[in-house]
Amino acid sequence: MLLFGYNPLQNYWNLFVGAFGGSYSIGETLRNMTPLILTALGFAVASKAGFFNIGGSGQYLMGWFGAIIVALKLSWLPGWVLIFVSVIAGALLGGLWSAIAGILRAYCGTSEVITTIMLNYIALYFVNYMVKNWLATKGQDSSATIVAKASLRSNFLAQLTANSTLHWGFFLAILACIVIWIYFNRTKAGLELRSIGHNSRAAKYAGMNVRKTIIVSMLISGILAGLGGALDGLGNFQNISVSNSLPQVGYDGMAVALLAAYNPLGIILSALLFSALQIGGMSISVYSSTPTEIVNIVTAAIIFFIAIKYAFEIIMNKYKFSHSKNKNKRRVGQI
Repeated sequence: MLLFGYNPLQNYWNLFVGAFGGSYSIGETLRNMTPLILTALGFAVASKAGFFNIGGSGQYLMGWFGAIIVALKLSWLPGWVLIFVSVIAGALLGGLWSAIAGILRAYCGTSEVITTIMLNYIALYFVNYMVKNWLATKGQDSSATIVAKASLRSNFLAQLTANSTLHWGFFLAILACIVIWIYFNRTKAGLELRSIGHNSRAAKYAGMNVRKTIIVSMLISGILAGLGGALDGLGNFQNISVSNSLPQVGYDGMAVALLAAYNPLGIILSALLFSALQIGGMSISVYSSTPTEIVNIVTAAIIFFIAIKYAFEIIMNKYKFSHSKNKNKRRVGQI
């Protein structure tokens, strides 16, 4: 910031005030954490199993779409039943979308990176088509707004946070972090998932069903990302619109998971940081002449240093392997 003539201390203070300077700001920051937490959890589950699920954006979008469809088409259901069914529909649709990549990986050996990228764009254009030609009224690009009883917003939370858009989905996201932590660390299925992530061949020789675990891990990953979309749709947007690009939250979730080293509880703090940067960053240009893009630079710097950490780990592992190999050769030569 100094290089471009901006006051870094003032801007960081403005960022902090924008994210935590009042009950409204805190509510918006917590609300924005919800999809970040869930897309990060989804990426973490796949990564723990040794897979790179880059399809969080598409799975999030399918979850959002599924939840809004159910909320609009089954609006005659009682309130909590409607919310429950809508959330489950969104989560399952996201899970089924990612399971396609899991099945292709398990039975055909297809790279999940390629398939999830392709599925992202299929999801984008499929949802756009369905919204434009089915959900939206003629000449419109957005669906109708869901009925009030399908919304995750609450008068209690609104009063508590000065009419922010904080909704009950935030607390479900926190609960999901606890559940996934237990799954990773206290269940047999979680142990198998982590074992396959470390060494799939050894896990196979140990009698673990690698194909099943691949599909299940991708299914859970998509369910979590889809849940993020469902909660955001029902709690934040309240409808769905035609979009020209994929939701950024899927890619942000990857960065959140990397920063937390795939720890479900660490993801809460990591998501808080990214959410504070995003929400607080919008106030920088309000209180000063600094462009909001400066926050993107700060975020990019964080991701860069995370990547450097992993790069150093790869280099050091290769060095240790090479050093160990040369040492063994010298021993053989001496014998």
